[in-house]
Amino acid sequence: MKRLFSILAIAGLFVLSTNTVSAKANAIVSNLSATVATATIMLQDEAADESTKGFTQVLKEQFIQGGAGFMGIVLLCLILGLAVAIERIIYLNMASTNTSKLKQQVEDALASGGIEAAKEVCRNTKGPVASIYYQGLDRAGESIESAEKAVVAYGGVQMGQLEKNVSWLSLFIAIAPMLGFMGTVIGMIQAFQKISAVGNLSASLIAGDIQVALLTTVFGLITAIILQIFYNYIIAKIDSIVNDMEDSSISLIDMLVDHKK
Repeated sequence: MKRLFSILAIAGLFVLSTNTVSAKANAIVSNLSATVATATIMLQDEAADESTKGFTQVLKEQFIQGGAGFMGIVLLCLILGLAVAIERIIYLNMASTNTSKLKQQVEDALASGGIEAAKEVCRNTKGPVASIYYQGLDRAGESIESAEKAVVAYGGVQMGQLEKNVSWLSLFIAIAPMLGFMGTVIGMIQAFQKISAVGNLSASLIAGDIQVALLTTVFGLITAIILQIFYNYIIAKIDSIVNDMEDSSISLIDMLVDHKK
């Protein structure tokens, strides 16, 4: 009988402890679910705040976080590079000429009024092709060889004018990512110096320096990419104008030969 009471008492204690553990587990699970839900809501709110910010605002905040040292130099490279690119684009667009129309006008002027009439057409036309035509026509009275030499020599001068300041643009393209990488290296050095001074590795201790380091690299690469696009456009425009100059020079010599005959 005593043995029966002992067994019943142990069974009751086991059931009671099981219910207690189950209740505690349920409470822990409920707390964890509430914590996860709260964190999810906070993340959603932060994402909503970030989405409401404009691209310019986010870019400005990231630029400020990158530091004024290297970021200011990278920004200066971008501003100067864009200034050179815009100046070259305006100049090249103004230097572009309808060469087919100019050839026809010069040829008609040569046939009707001679060298002076053709020179007048060139004086009233802008662009390097018209300038080359004028130099060739100005020497046409001496000989065809003199006209050809004048065209070649002045073509080199005009090519130098077209390529003016383009080397500065290529310099800014090369130096902007280098400055970004230098900022990255310096940020990493500062992070390791802090680790060495404290003696332990803490993410919060070095996160700021690493962020600055990576931001300088990002903005350096963005600057180089933007300027590279303008550089390629300018080089393509220069090549197109140079090809027109060479083709027009050959046409001018042919017209002068026919005119002499």
